[in-house]
Amino acid sequence: MPSNDVRILAQAAVPTVAVGAIAAAVSGVVAGGKGAIGAVVATVIVLLFMGLGLYVLQRTAKSLPHLFQAVGLMLYAAQILLLFVFVAAFKHTTLFNPRAFALTLVAGTLTWIAAQTRAHMKSKILYVEPDSSSDASSRDEKSHKSGHSS
Repeated sequence: MPSNDVRILAQAAVPTVAVGAIAAAVSGVVAGGKGAIGAVVATVIVLLFMGLGLYVLQRTAKSLPHLFQAVGLMLYAAQILLLFVFVAAFKHTTLFNPRAFALTLVAGTLTWIAAQTRAHMKSKILYVEPDSSSDASSRDEKSHKSGHSS
């Protein structure tokens, strides 16, 4: 992954982990050990889903830039639907507290989206590839020979 992608991943993952840790502590106090387990499981699911989504989005941006926006919208819709499926699937589980799981899942997802949005807004990513020096010098030679400037 290029350094910009890693930076955006870190800037989205760190606040999500912090929210997950706070949710695990609060859930542990309110709902006991099963609440803390539910919050930790939800945090891991959010990190996996959103991290994989960011990876897919970055790969799409590099290989199919004309589909970037459509894939991004489809990806976020699919992630939200899959998170609802997880909440529904674990609604009656006895492995952990489903309420702590669901609340942490929502809080973690919202934190990830807000942090990723902030990271993208603050990053200075070029949206036009600059010419390399060899391309610029060959273009200058062509313009001198033809009498035209670019």
